[in-house]
Amino acid sequence: MRRRPNGADGDLLGGTLDMLVLRTLKLGPAHGFGIAQSIGRRSDDVLLVEEGSLYPALHRLEDKGWISAAWGTTENNRRARFYSLTARGRQQLTAESNRWAQLVAAVSRVMEPVP
Repeated sequence: MRRRPNGADGDLLGGTLDMLVLRTLKLGPAHGFGIAQSIGRRSDDVLLVEEGSLYPALHRLEDKGWISAAWGTTENNRRARFYSLTARGRQQLTAESNRWAQLVAAVSRVMEPVP
């Protein structure tokens, strides 16, 4: 996943994509393309989730038991794997959200002007 370029380019912090996928799936089951679209839309198209990052993340989250997958049909009548958040995934999302809040607060303190 990367930010849309606007002078600065680069990847986000490690683990951020996993957290965003878990948060997206909290809204309900979704297929990979739908997850990427949702993250892009909810970030006002600032965050771009590329296939090369998304599908390894989905497999990793599934291996950890944080999400489950089942075959289904998309709104365009295409066969796709739909991912759902598991109970363990909900617990992990809570932990990741707390960690993220601490990180944001710490960076904000560093970025404050020095008295």
